[in-house]
Amino acid sequence: MKMALRNIAAYKKRTIVTVLLTSLTTALLVFASAWLDGSHQTMIKNAVEIYPGYLQITGKEFRDKPSYEHLIFDSTTIREKLAGIEGIAISAARFESFVLYSADEKAVGGMLTGIEPEKEAGLSRISASLQEGEYLTAEDTNQVYIGNELAKRLKVGIGDEIAFVGNGADYSFAADNLRVKGIFQTGLYEFDTSTAFLNLAYFEEIMAATNYATHFIVMPERPEQVEALAAQISTALGSEYAVESWQQIMAQLVKAMQMDSVFGYITLGIFFIVIFFVIMIYTLLTVYSRIREIGVLRAIGTTPKQILGMLMLESVLLAVVSVVLGGLIGGAVAYYFNLNPIPMSGFEEQFKQYGLAVSAMPTAFQPLVILRDMVVMFVLSVLSTLYPILKINRYRPVEAMRHV
Repeated sequence: MKMALRNIAAYKKRTIVTVLLTSLTTALLVFASAWLDGSHQTMIKNAVEIYPGYLQITGKEFRDKPSYEHLIFDSTTIREKLAGIEGIAISAARFESFVLYSADEKAVGGMLTGIEPEKEAGLSRISASLQEGEYLTAEDTNQVYIGNELAKRLKVGIGDEIAFVGNGADYSFAADNLRVKGIFQTGLYEFDTSTAFLNLAYFEEIMAATNYATHFIVMPERPEQVEALAAQISTALGSEYAVESWQQIMAQLVKAMQMDSVFGYITLGIFFIVIFFVIMIYTLLTVYSRIREIGVLRAIGTTPKQILGMLMLESVLLAVVSVVLGGLIGGAVAYYFNLNPIPMSGFEEQFKQYGLAVSAMPTAFQPLVILRDMVVMFVLSVLSTLYPILKINRYRPVEAMRHV
């Protein structure tokens, strides 16, 4: 150990270059992992929280056959059963129906949804996406909350009147005049182009849908345990209903994120294989420059095992200092961008193609992941020095002392 420490201090240039190379590589790995995980978490969170929700309850066949034949026909019972289940932060009913909107000479098809305004504010970002006017309240009647792109297509603003026609839940003719109370913008073009909301109590009256719902949306107290909560709710409600988490509702997005993760880690893997060989070649050159020194040590009685132990200790000590320094740098950068997300204003159109509304991307600050990356770099750093050390340790003392 004393000789290893002496050598580290004696070869200052080699020590500094080794520490810089390994620590910068570690910092880069930590930040790259934080960026990859953070971007995926943000994309999923945005996609889930804008409207679909973490957990949906529907009639058993509604997902495959979305019609009035497969509605939830007893919302009261669902509410009572959900009230007795622990782990639910908020739950609320929705009723979605496709209608034809018209204003003056403009007519546009879209979705009209009855919501419970106060609860919906905690389930989605609809209320937080208010652009102009006011959000709905539980006392509203024919007040409508409309997407900004739909408002542009109908050429209406706050206080203007629009009409709609559609089918009631009993397949009767449903129509009414609605007054625009608020305009929202989520950033999802298709959603903002086709969606408007009414207070559910009024919606039930005009659509003959009292105590009916197409969906119940549930917000878990702990979103990471949504699968366990879905299983619990499914058991409580029985086979008459389908209970699905966001992983099932948004299966395509999940697969896209998984594929992106795979390609991201493959790219990182290729990069760090290159780094591994760069470190190994540099170590090989530095160790070869010490062959005569090692030959002298062998000549005075130092055994190959002792030489191996000394050189490996040097490698381990340098690796520990490097990965700790790199981990602290990478972790600090990841923490900073976790608090101050990176603006993504130039990529908003690309995100919209995938149904995402992302204007800034934070990194994920996860101490255990940072520790994992530091361990990976420590192992790579030590392994990269193993071959050069074993190589020169095979020299006989006379050969090593005469080496130029």
